[in-house]
Amino acid sequence: MEEEKPVMLKIAQILDEARASNAIHHRKCKELYALRSKTASSSVFFTSLCKTLLPLFAFQRRAASAERVVRFVSAFAACRDPDQGHAAFLDEFLSFLLTASTASNRTPRFRACQIISEIIMQLPDDAEVSSELWDEVINCMMLRARDKIPAIRTVAVRALSRFASDCENSDIVDLFLEMLPVEQIVEVRKTIVLSLPPSNATAQAIIDCTLDVSESVRKAAYCVLASKFPLQSLSIKHRTLILQRGLDDRSPAVSKECLKLMKDEWLIKCCNEDPLVLLKYLDVETYEMVGESVAGALLKGGEIRVPEGDSIRQYILSNSARAEEVSDRCTPNIQLMEAEVALYWRMICRHLQMAAQEKGSDAASTMGTEAAVYAAEATDNNDLLERILPATISDYIDLVKSHICAGSNYRFACRQLLLLGAMLDFSDTSNRKVASTFVLELLHKPFDHEVDEYGNMVVIGDGINLGGDRDWADAVYGLASKVHAACGEFEDVVLRVVEELAVPCRERTAEFMQWMHCLAVFGLCLEKARSYHWIKGRAIEPAELLQSLLLPAAKHSHLDVQRIAVRCLGLFGLLEKRPSEELVKQLKLSFVKGPAPISILACKALFDLGMWHQPQEVDWTMGQNISSQLQDYEMYSCPLDISEMDGNSNPRLLDLLYAGLIKDDWDNSVASEDNESVQGALGEGFAKILLLSENYQSLPACLNPLLLSKLITLYFSNESKEFQRLKQCLSVFFEHYPSLSANHKESSAIGRKYCQINFL
Repeated sequence: MEEEKPVMLKIAQILDEARASNAIHHRKCKELYALRSKTASSSVFFTSLCKTLLPLFAFQRRAASAERVVRFVSAFAACRDPDQGHAAFLDEFLSFLLTASTASNRTPRFRACQIISEIIMQLPDDAEVSSELWDEVINCMMLRARDKIPAIRTVAVRALSRFASDCENSDIVDLFLEMLPVEQIVEVRKTIVLSLPPSNATAQAIIDCTLDVSESVRKAAYCVLASKFPLQSLSIKHRTLILQRGLDDRSPAVSKECLKLMKDEWLIKCCNEDPLVLLKYLDVETYEMVGESVAGALLKGGEIRVPEGDSIRQYILSNSARAEEVSDRCTPNIQLMEAEVALYWRMICRHLQMAAQEKGSDAASTMGTEAAVYAAEATDNNDLLERILPATISDYIDLVKSHICAGSNYRFACRQLLLLGAMLDFSDTSNRKVASTFVLELLHKPFDHEVDEYGNMVVIGDGINLGGDRDWADAVYGLASKVHAACGEFEDVVLRVVEELAVPCRERTAEFMQWMHCLAVFGLCLEKARSYHWIKGRAIEPAELLQSLLLPAAKHSHLDVQRIAVRCLGLFGLLEKRPSEELVKQLKLSFVKGPAPISILACKALFDLGMWHQPQEVDWTMGQNISSQLQDYEMYSCPLDISEMDGNSNPRLLDLLYAGLIKDDWDNSVASEDNESVQGALGEGFAKILLLSENYQSLPACLNPLLLSKLITLYFSNESKEFQRLKQCLSVFFEHYPSLSANHKESSAIGRKYCQINFL
């Protein structure tokens, strides 16, 4: 005991000086080494050190001075010393700390785990520690990783992180993966994420953390992905998911970390600073929106610069070369673009156009030198854009046509090129004439199809939008509306095409593909027209199209024709000042008698008409008496039986839709788009009506609790397990509905009482 006192005093003096600054730790370690070598017995030094450290184990506050002492002691224990007895000291010290880590008091338990963690992180790879002792340390830290104190869990996970990459310690990784989803403390989750080694099993867990509620955890996830997962080690789905979430993150710090990963790690290290290579790794044909976000972020950050001589023109023979190689007028030699190349050039052109417009606006709103600078920048952007785009409209059309003729493999690139049309100048009459001819060719282009093993034609695509793809239809509309920019000119051109395509349909000689093509073109016109006025007085009157095209198509024997016809009927009704009786009657009949895909579209169309024109306006169209009395609604007293309805039935709109909602034997044998169900579409429709019920003053407020109780029952029913889209929609609806108004809150309370009564 007497031998220990002077040693303890010297150790205490060294520790007191070490807690003042980290800068002197190296020098103080040498002094402590010297003291140990001068001490007569190693056991005396060890005992003296442990006794001197006891106050630290009782110190609760995490003061900076205490943390410096912890780091100093850990560095002393971990550093290699010429003294041959250092390995034995380390074993003894770790054993002492392991004993302290099991203390019932939280403070010594934390300090022991903290020092163990620091020692493990600072210990060199070739340190001489017995395997048995390491096993004890690992087992102890795995136990402490489940401690009830968050700070202890944090340091225990940090201690285990060094062993997690060893394949022999797979149980550590399993522990981390088990803890991560259920851990409530942000700092512990962050430490787990930072401690996970790279592997297929951990990649998904780390990517899931990019959706964590905590900004620091999301940021840590991107740090780990950047440092441990090369681009090539991730699947395409994971790459796009990482960038999609990171670039759209609400936190600037997380977005910045994602940009750092994308630029410094993926673009520079993995793609040799070539943005086209990065876009190829992302499969932009499948994940177009991610590709747009990536290209936009790189352009905004100045990472994409167009080299001199690079442009879209390099994919088209020059006029002089064409004159030498072809004697008569024919399609020039075109170099086809890959998907990422087409997206790359479209994004560059859009960026230049927007930058030029922005600088032009800035120049117009300022004066003097500042305005001149902005004007010069706008001119530079416009000049570069003009250099990149095809030299003539004919060249542009030839480029697009070549990609169309190349087949479905180049459809994505072709659509990107079509979107470039909105940036071209069609003010010249001759250019507009050439472009107008091309637009007519696009409108006349039928659906792509293939022949099955039984010789039947099968439409490729959604079978609703022009070209079988909504994005393609939007691209065609973008070009057509730019070429035919005058008021009503687009509608006039499209309806002339519809008149031509409708001839065999009206004569009942058309095949189902001709019906679908005609309806798709008319549907594009209906969708983009501003009002009913814009389609009146054209080549063919809307009323004539309704009677001779839409209504017969809705009764066609082919289901694909019925489906697209029902969609057009819904769009047509939205344009009408008041929906026509025949239109509403046909939609109701299609809803009741049609198979699931037809009923879903008819249901959506009826909801849209009711919400746009007011439900009672639709009922008035059908000859119903306009009244807001509750007893007029059969759903409240005696709901309709939809299975007993026929073509002569004339129920009110909401009564009919409610009857469909309570029907539980809808035929879903015919697959519908996106695995939708009739009940799912009805549930979404009534949720919209309830959210906007303040706009429908003619509807009795007493209907709201009834509808709400039915939605609650549907949400918790066993059948709704198959309707994932509906459950997701209703979960958001239930959260927001009561907060919109006092009436909604009251309806929610009554609706819950209805549900309780029904369950009882």
